[in-house]
Amino acid sequence: CCLKLKRFIYLISPNKINAAFYSALENVLASKRVSYFQLRLKNYPKNKILKIGKLIKDITNRHKVKLIINDNPYIAKEIGAAGCHIGQSDTSFRKTNKILKRKIIGITCHGSEKLVTRAIKNKVNYIAIGSFFKSKLKPDAKKAKIKLIKETRKKTKIPIVVIGGITNKNYKKLISLGANYIAISSYIWNNPTLKPEKAIRKFN
Repeated sequence: CCLKLKRFIYLISPNKINAAFYSALENVLASKRVSYFQLRLKNYPKNKILKIGKLIKDITNRHKVKLIINDNPYIAKEIGAAGCHIGQSDTSFRKTNKILKRKIIGITCHGSEKLVTRAIKNKVNYIAIGSFFKSKLKPDAKKAKIKLIKETRKKTKIPIVVIGGITNKNYKKLISLGANYIAISSYIWNNPTLKPEKAIRKFN
């Protein structure tokens, strides 16, 4: 079923955004495979993230892609993003929900059944689980058991985003187990052999 879903990619930004990035993003989103684009900039000051976020929002709007801001609901609100992604050590779900009022809120559950159960109870908009493979973006991330996808799918209809070292060689298995979206970053932005717009087309 799910491989017919055209826009099944949850794309995460590279760690650094340079001037060439915007046209690369435009080309990648033109592939019509991306549903969400998450702006994840860990060591940037707020004003810089706002500036970059506004430029990116024009591009995501044009391609009907939902812009998600990592960690910070205040920035998400100021940019007018579609929502916010929160980790376990970021702003709480309740507080994020209060700030963003019915916008998209997704939450990192790592490989934990307990965190998945809590996310379901909170009625989040999507549940992110992983890491499933070795990831360049988060090299120290703990491995999640692949059966957690199946178990989560049995419990809820909330969309599942799988994350961690996903490439064109390993994603189909995750989708066949019940994942709705695959989160990718390094394979697109730091691919040693393919330009971003070519790399994204390896996912069908």
